[in-house]
Amino acid sequence: MTGNNTLRNRLPGISIVTLIAIPAWWLGTFLPLIGGPVFGILFGMMIALWKRPIHYDAGIQFTAKKILQLSIILLGFEMNLVKVFEVGSQSLYIMIFTLSAAFLTAWLVGRYLKLPEHTSILIGVGTAICGGSAIAATAPVISASDKDVAYSISTIFLFNIAAVFIFPFTGHLLGMSDMGFGMWAGTAINDTSSVVAAGYSYSHEAGNFATIVKLTRALMIVPVTITLALFTARKNASHIDYNLFKIFPWFILGFLMTSILSTIEILPPSLCKILAEGGKFFIIMALTAIGLNTHLKQLIHHGMKPILLGLCCWIMVALVSLIAQQHLEIW
Repeated sequence: MTGNNTLRNRLPGISIVTLIAIPAWWLGTFLPLIGGPVFGILFGMMIALWKRPIHYDAGIQFTAKKILQLSIILLGFEMNLVKVFEVGSQSLYIMIFTLSAAFLTAWLVGRYLKLPEHTSILIGVGTAICGGSAIAATAPVISASDKDVAYSISTIFLFNIAAVFIFPFTGHLLGMSDMGFGMWAGTAINDTSSVVAAGYSYSHEAGNFATIVKLTRALMIVPVTITLALFTARKNASHIDYNLFKIFPWFILGFLMTSILSTIEILPPSLCKILAEGGKFFIIMALTAIGLNTHLKQLIHHGMKPILLGLCCWIMVALVSLIAQQHLEIW
């Protein structure tokens, strides 16, 4: 009976989030450089300007937390670990440096700008790994607020768009090879759609290589979120009611398991594709719910510092990737 009551309480909020997420998903298919998640969070923030009935809150909160975690698990169905590991030996070395550069920059510049710690972590993770998906995976691990997520998604989006135009132009200016540009785009551009757009605008070969490198980079979600969970646990170890079991990112292990299932092809590829697409739609739903809990006026008022941090992280990752490539003589 309690379960039925809980479902009944959540259903109005889940329904309104779904209704908003559908047009966001539709627009994202026509404008992939912006993407459904960005449309979702923007639509949510605009609708949040109007006061809503309180009976929507339970479902909106559930979508922002639990459906967000489910979305990450389902995204594993688009991973092919064999292809990832084939490229991993070439790209892992560079990724170690780019991840380190992103996190160190986020920590130092974030402290200098006096940004909230969670905002700095999310921008660092989004820049280092894979934009919105990495932010979505990390937010529940560190108990980030919806405002922190909104700041981070908005910041990462700006540099995704900029990268599509700046990276190919710079690559041609530097005379980079197809493999070199693919490695640079795959390790230094945040979101998958932007990696694909920049890579294929350079050349077909660069696009293919950049996409595989990007998938390799996405797997870094697993060690990074587990490390952040352990860091958070240690930081809060003095709390009597603190429980590592509760904060451990079990959904990340779910992501790893679905990646393995996709790779060994126990399930039909067509089913894996449908499940992965479902995960992408759930991310749009979750970010729509986060947008509904975000005050747009506060975001605009405090928005310049996160953007400045995102710019510093973005430039640092791009430079470190180029330097590492020169050292490996990939360029």
